[in-house]
Amino acid sequence: MIVGLTGNIAAGKSTVLAFMRQKGAHIIDADQLAHVAMAPGGLAYQPIIDAFGRGFLRADGTIDRPALGHIVFGDPQKLQQLEQIVHPAVFVLAKAELAQTTAPVIIVEAIKLLESSRLLTLCKEVWVVTADPEIQLRRLRHDRNMSEAESRQRMAAQSSQSEKVAHADRVIENNGTPAQLHTKLDEIWNVLMVMRET
Repeated sequence: MIVGLTGNIAAGKSTVLAFMRQKGAHIIDADQLAHVAMAPGGLAYQPIIDAFGRGFLRADGTIDRPALGHIVFGDPQKLQQLEQIVHPAVFVLAKAELAQTTAPVIIVEAIKLLESSRLLTLCKEVWVVTADPEIQLRRLRHDRNMSEAESRQRMAAQSSQSEKVAHADRVIENNGTPAQLHTKLDEIWNVLMVMRET
């Protein structure tokens, strides 16, 4: 059972993933795979340098992701250019990881899942984690120490939650407490286990 999980920044995807991992799901983290792809020698490393230059490289040759983020998050064309390099590399790495796991449920987590059509082809269901914008903003400022301006820029750079929800098989609303979220996730897990047996 392969599930695609997405949702906008600070909606609570990592909380969902931590709970599902405890239940026995195998998590494929697209952002982690992007780190691997963008590391020196990775599939996306040289293409990124070819496209954006060497101005954001650290002294050790690694890509300074926050510096690259400053370049692309304010420019939709550059963001799209970066995604066209990184998404195919992540797909290759995800398929390799899928081939090595025997977990009953595999969750492919990607903030750009719906935009990355290749990853989407792997998934039987799509789950979208949502939260009200004011809650997202509060989490970004409190949990990630971002300024209000940076928080709003990051939120604005993503497709709207309503667009994601329109493609969802399951919507997991996360405006409440962790305990409330865990109750919902328990119910979903039980449904998945029944689905596997039928």
